[in-house]
Amino acid sequence: MEHFDLLLKNAHVVLPLPQGESLGVQQLDLGLKDGRIAAIGPRLAAEATEILDLTGLHVLPGVIDSQVHMREPGLEHKEDLETGTRGALLGGITSVFEMPNTNPSTTTRAAFEEKLRRAAGRCHTNYAFFIGGSPDNVEQLAELEIQPHCAGIKVFMGSSTGTLLVEEDVTLERILRAGRRRVIVHCEDEARLKERKHLAVEGAHARFHPVWRDELTALRATQRLLALARKTSRPVHVLHVTSAEEMDFLKTQKDIATVEVLPQHLTLEAPECYERLGTLAQMNPPIRDGRHRERLWKAVLDGTVDVLGSDHAPHTLEEKSKTYPQSPSGFPGTQTLVTLMLDHVNAGRLPLTRFVELVGEGPRRVFGLESKGRIAVGADADLTVVDLKKTRRIENKWIASRAGWTPFDGLRTTGWPVMAVLGGRIAMREDEILLPHSGKAVDFTSGRL
Repeated sequence: MEHFDLLLKNAHVVLPLPQGESLGVQQLDLGLKDGRIAAIGPRLAAEATEILDLTGLHVLPGVIDSQVHMREPGLEHKEDLETGTRGALLGGITSVFEMPNTNPSTTTRAAFEEKLRRAAGRCHTNYAFFIGGSPDNVEQLAELEIQPHCAGIKVFMGSSTGTLLVEEDVTLERILRAGRRRVIVHCEDEARLKERKHLAVEGAHARFHPVWRDELTALRATQRLLALARKTSRPVHVLHVTSAEEMDFLKTQKDIATVEVLPQHLTLEAPECYERLGTLAQMNPPIRDGRHRERLWKAVLDGTVDVLGSDHAPHTLEEKSKTYPQSPSGFPGTQTLVTLMLDHVNAGRLPLTRFVELVGEGPRRVFGLESKGRIAVGADADLTVVDLKKTRRIENKWIASRAGWTPFDGLRTTGWPVMAVLGGRIAMREDEILLPHSGKAVDFTSGRL
């Protein structure tokens, strides 16, 4: 009789259907061994070191948050790799991909390897890092993007500092010609941001954030990016899309562009969120009004959107209390991603299988993940276990981020992560981390497209 390290019984498992074209939910057992999914089937007859009955619970592929800012090195007063991944794991996330706008920026092999060194033995989730594309490292990008555990090249067309800001098309084209993996891009038109900043200064309230950074600011940058992507035949991934106009455009560009949305843009709405939360709701690109939110939901449901990320970007409350627009943009998000989206599932806005596509199959395909993002025999045994019926309130005291707050404080949601499995071992259960610092660096496929 086969012996597993961990046997999960009677779970509702979200996995590819036999034809492999879509996901379904089946009541099955999962046998985990040596860090992998060893067997899937009804009523597995096997022995195991540990057996858990998950009746009434759903097992998802380990949720991947492919856009986080953990602030290390250089900005550890806001967050670091330990605190950031602690919050992620408590929120049911099993892998995070971290952005390059730290201090120093992650634009060299030495800076990238320093992040890997810092992460080893300290992260509570699995991890990978992006390399920042800049005018200073274009000649090295093709080599840098294929470093082990590199999630890809990230470009900031607006809203960045130092050499990471790429506002000129000539530089962006050079970056797109350097290498072959999909390039990840923050699309805001820097020239238009500069022209319109007076609106934010004169308004002096966060409600002017989507006025300053309007939909044309986003659309203009996205159109520029796609023109260059086609010119260079380079696939791109457009981050945190916020506007109806962008979604209408990107729906026609799916042969070369993949699309990300964020839970906050699907959940919050202007102007209400700015009146209630002030600068706590301030982020880039901004939360917009109901017309845009409804268009984002349509894009989620019609398949235009490929990936859901959090854009976890913590700042201290002291920093956020500065007068707008001196206040920094961004807020903690990775710990609340799963429960916010499960609440939408329970409200009937989102099929559970579609949520799993956005945080599993989507990242697996977009970033070229080697063995994560789906439940299948031979895949890494990273799993997120959720209770779709559990209702509780999101509270600041639950937030493990060093920032210690969330704009969703006080929100009651239904659907919560209750367990996370990393490498076949239970790493988190019922708000308790059982295997601290057990995260490992993520591997990507050799094709990397």
